[in-house]
Amino acid sequence: MGIFDALTSPWPWYVAGPLIGLTVPLLLLLGDKWFGVSSSLRHACAVVPSRIPFFRYDWRSVGGWNLAFALGIVAGGFVGGVLLANPEPLRVAASTTADLAALGVAVDGGLAPEALFSVAALSDPRVWAILLGGGFLVGFGARYAGGCTSGHAISGLSNLQLPSLVAVVGFFVGGLAMTHLLLPLLLGGGA
Repeated sequence: MGIFDALTSPWPWYVAGPLIGLTVPLLLLLGDKWFGVSSSLRHACAVVPSRIPFFRYDWRSVGGWNLAFALGIVAGGFVGGVLLANPEPLRVAASTTADLAALGVAVDGGLAPEALFSVAALSDPRVWAILLGGGFLVGFGARYAGGCTSGHAISGLSNLQLPSLVAVVGFFVGGLAMTHLLLPLLLGGGA
């Protein structure tokens, strides 16, 4: 296995898990104890002057690592998706392909099925309902829960916060409900 193969292959759980776990001790060394994508993106939005009270605070007081993290998400997505892209088509389990086909969504070898994620799909009002409704629910849920999945699952659980445990259980239950109940209802057997 060459270096390119090692970079374009998923990291095994026994490497990725401990690296994620080291996030909390690293933050404690930096003098911070909270980590989360939604809070990092909030700090990035607060850099730009705004009339929205939610974004009007001293973002410099939280440290620059949040901004570096938010920029790293974009840079990492570019590096992983463009520079180190795997030329092989996505392999999806046969059972998942069959379940999606029953909903009218063809797995076409890409990460995002074109029936849901393409310019042509935007003519379907169900796709708009999924995009707008899902975006609203994710944003509302992250604010209502006081943070996002990464913040609660990584920082909150490691700090033994009961609200984080409740939030993480809620995230999983919501994901399962969406996958098994709402998505089939929204797609109605065909997209």
